[in-house]
Amino acid sequence: MECRLGCGACCIAPSISSPIPGMPNGKPSGVRCIQLNDDNLCKLFGKPERPKVCHAFKPCPDLCSNSNQKALENLLELEKLT
Repeated sequence: MECRLGCGACCIAPSISSPIPGMPNGKPSGVRCIQLNDDNLCKLFGKPERPKVCHAFKPCPDLCSNSNQKALENLLELEKLT
């Protein structure tokens, strides 16, 4: 599955414990990543400073569903469970 451009759910829902440029302590769940632009696209995509956890995330129909809102809900629920 390809990412839905402009979704951004994977840049908002999960907590990230590793440093992110502009967020040296990572980010808590539900907080918008500072590297997510106004179009909900990652400014670090394809760059070496992108956190490994972000690079490792792969979209799938079960998590990403058929809308950006449902993707955010699914990922927030998964974060809550883990």
